[in-house]
Amino acid sequence: MEKSDLWKRVNDTIDHLRPYLQSDGGDIEVIDITDENVVKVRLQGACENCQFSEQTLRAGVAEALRKDAPEIKEVITV
Repeated sequence: MEKSDLWKRVNDTIDHLRPYLQSDGGDIEVIDITDENVVKVRLQGACENCQFSEQTLRAGVAEALRKDAPEIKEVITV
């Protein structure tokens, strides 16, 4: 699959999740997708320093991304 297709699926998934994060005062930005299919994101606003941000990232964001783009190996914050 083309990298541009992967970027589109990742961004579509993030756009779907964004309102939930924004309702708690946070946001998320996709920074990069590596050649190894690792998605690098930046948590913003309230999500930056939230004690549950890692849980949100792993259980929410990473799981949703793997569902829509199974080739994603990992999601990390930068």
